[in-house]
Amino acid sequence: MNECPPKPEPKSSFSWSPLGWPLPVRVVLGVTLGAIIGFYAGDRDIRYGWTTAHLGEIAKLYIQLLTALATPLIFFAVIEAFVKTQISGAQGLKMFVVCAVNIAFAFAVGLLILNVFKPGLSWRKDLTEALQKEKDKEKEKDKTAASEKAQPGKGPSISDDAKKVSLSPLEILKSYIPKSVLQPFSENMVLTVAVLAILIGAALRSLKHADDPELLPSLVVFEHLIVAIYQIIIKMLMWLIELAPYAICFAVAGVVGSTGLKAFKQVGVFFLTTTVALSIHAFIYYPLTAWLIGGKSPLRYFSEGIGAILTGFSLNSSLATAPLTLQALERLQVSESSARLSACVGTNFNNDGITLYEAMTALFIAQAAGMELTIAQQITILLAALAGSMGIAGIPNSGLIILTLVLKAAQLPDEVVNYALPIVYSIDFIIARLRSAVNVMGDLQVAILLDAGQQQGMPPQE
Repeated sequence: MNECPPKPEPKSSFSWSPLGWPLPVRVVLGVTLGAIIGFYAGDRDIRYGWTTAHLGEIAKLYIQLLTALATPLIFFAVIEAFVKTQISGAQGLKMFVVCAVNIAFAFAVGLLILNVFKPGLSWRKDLTEALQKEKDKEKEKDKTAASEKAQPGKGPSISDDAKKVSLSPLEILKSYIPKSVLQPFSENMVLTVAVLAILIGAALRSLKHADDPELLPSLVVFEHLIVAIYQIIIKMLMWLIELAPYAICFAVAGVVGSTGLKAFKQVGVFFLTTTVALSIHAFIYYPLTAWLIGGKSPLRYFSEGIGAILTGFSLNSSLATAPLTLQALERLQVSESSARLSACVGTNFNNDGITLYEAMTALFIAQAAGMELTIAQQITILLAALAGSMGIAGIPNSGLIILTLVLKAAQLPDEVVNYALPIVYSIDFIIARLRSAVNVMGDLQVAILLDAGQQQGMPPQE
């Protein structure tokens, strides 16, 4: 069984240089500065012929690079989990069932909120106007297109574009069966990449038990290579994350320069939608199941786990919080085996906070774009979010990395993604911490439920 990470050391004292400030602070500064630049510059030249539209194009390149690296991250993260994790069949099956039930409930909450209340519709008008304005600008620049069928000021609506992605279940399945091994990586097919990684990991695990003395040394070398590549990709992504405040600044400047500050007037609706879903899962489902199945009352669940939960919120990483999670589980009188299985292994897969947020964000934006998705298509997006969240619990701001892939899995038009991402990123530093806190609460609940079968007959503990 892989070891839990050591307790993180206290960070250094405050630095007067903005480069030394915490990432959330720099993101807020980037959003603020981008909004100021976009508001005052509008669509006019800033200097040397550069406009806010050019800044937006730079931000698009950043998103493109982030997406390109996120796909191999998922692939090697899943295989690395197979390399480092040693779980018995019975333990693994029980943990899988608990995590599957948890994520099924999270998905049910997300689908219920989005399909009943339809909060994404609050963005529809502003989104349509912004994209139509962009189309009009493109037509003005391209004078030679005047003779084409499209008339100035008109064109296919976002809803019309969205209808093109309305697929039958069979076509959805066909779209995820690659024509070559490289296709899932070149086209960022997150579900296919995750399944391919699981198959390779399972085959690797199976071959390690084979009685072949010549093969085993090669497998050890292969495992070391997987771990090394995974760490290299993480290092590159951490460098990219450090550039996020600049990219967000440029993206916000591009959006505000094109549409004005009204693009952000509906951000509260998105924040409320995701926060309500996360809160239902965290404050109702987790403590209720821990009480009814595991015998730990909600009062005890929160009183003993509050330190780990708040640390997860502060550090924005459920894996880095594992030492405190283990201490909380010890106070809750959970067996060491169940605690370590959940906090050190299960945390790589039990990412309800990230998965629920990614899925709801994609469906929220799709709803704003007028995409009439069937339940089967919505579930496909949910599964893409689940695949994207595998093995990234220990990476701060991992939601920002994976979100671009999930939006691609939703087959959203590029112009819709480029409009929506700056708005979503502007509050991600807050929601990211809520997601991590939810993940920590999930680790506590999974350990309690894993232990429930070993402590049958014991009365509920108050």
